[in-house]
Amino acid sequence: MFSYTIIESDNLISMRGIKTGITSILIFFCFSSLYGQKFDSLALLPPMGWNDWNAFKCSINETIIREVADAMVTNGMKDAGYIYIIIDDCWQKARDAKGNILADPVRFPGGMKNLGEYLHALGFKFGIYSDAGSSTCRGRPGSKGFEYRDALTYAEWGCDYLKYDWCSHGTQDAVSSYQLMCDALCTAGRPVVFSICEWGKNKPWEWGKDVGHLWRTTPDIINCFDGRNIWGGMGILQIIDRMAAVGSFSGPGHWNDADMLQVGNGKLSPAEERLHFSMWAMFSAPLIAGNDVRNMSAETLSNLTNGEVIAVDQDRLGVSAIRRVKKGDLEIWFKPLDRGEFAFCLLNRGSGTISFDQDLMAGTNATYPVDGIFTIRDLWKHKVIGATGENLKGILAPHDVLLVKLIPGTN
Repeated sequence: MFSYTIIESDNLISMRGIKTGITSILIFFCFSSLYGQKFDSLALLPPMGWNDWNAFKCSINETIIREVADAMVTNGMKDAGYIYIIIDDCWQKARDAKGNILADPVRFPGGMKNLGEYLHALGFKFGIYSDAGSSTCRGRPGSKGFEYRDALTYAEWGCDYLKYDWCSHGTQDAVSSYQLMCDALCTAGRPVVFSICEWGKNKPWEWGKDVGHLWRTTPDIINCFDGRNIWGGMGILQIIDRMAAVGSFSGPGHWNDADMLQVGNGKLSPAEERLHFSMWAMFSAPLIAGNDVRNMSAETLSNLTNGEVIAVDQDRLGVSAIRRVKKGDLEIWFKPLDRGEFAFCLLNRGSGTISFDQDLMAGTNATYPVDGIFTIRDLWKHKVIGATGENLKGILAPHDVLLVKLIPGTN
């Protein structure tokens, strides 16, 4: 569409042949006006994929990424919808004399473009990571001052997704920092899903809709059911409570991001993994697996590829769940779905068993009325367990859920 070069003195984009900094600034504002919005056609459903960070941290390399991609084709994860493979922090090494970002030649000897082509050939989309500050959270070069150059590089590499972190930001303003990278990505011209990762510090749900496709609502997830770490990371319950307050800001093309999944990383019980995955689906949160998918149990794979639960997450209405009942450790969450269906998730936060005897029709509100007769289907056991003419009764084990879909009519 346009031909441009980078002016080294001020790091601004210029039309070819324009030499002065003043004209460069004018062109910059022209581009900002023209491209000031994200790519609106992307992420109309919550993104699904895999990110290396939870399982590997900085111990990542090209071989692992290729093996993960191969495994996801073989084990059915790609067919289940996990199409973004995102390389997190520590892939970078330095910048060259012109300021171009360089991948670590030891970890990624084939280069990022070749790796992206490998992922694309398997049917995946290629995701990458950077930071709005001067350096990433693990001390690699950030994108501050190099936003347009990096965006052009990512486009050349064939990147489809950018996770953009918030370390080493100093006194930067979050809104303008993320808008700047949004403008740069749009100027580069390759459609990219833009993931705002500033941990909910600056209420991105209030401003992120026009800037990115998803935004983190919390600090980093930690691999525990209930708790925090010294860095402010949150367990599953703490993230659920944070998500309850921001659900109204989420929808098609602009998602509340509850962070990557800890399913399969070894510290959650089977019940807690079901609860974790169920609630991320109820929130229409991005489903980004974070385990070593090359080596996981049959149960973990079954959980991650449960098509009935994934369908709740991927429902095209994109409505985030509402907490309708909170009675001691029992919570009941409600989510309207397409085709006149509804999802309910009964959740036990506590360490003891809970008995329930619940009329799911009770408490219906005018915004999402639940009227008529519905079949009740258990989405983890994959079977019909009743109808709405009678109360739903049962026992919930500690830290477990009952996730059901209400389907109009009787079975």
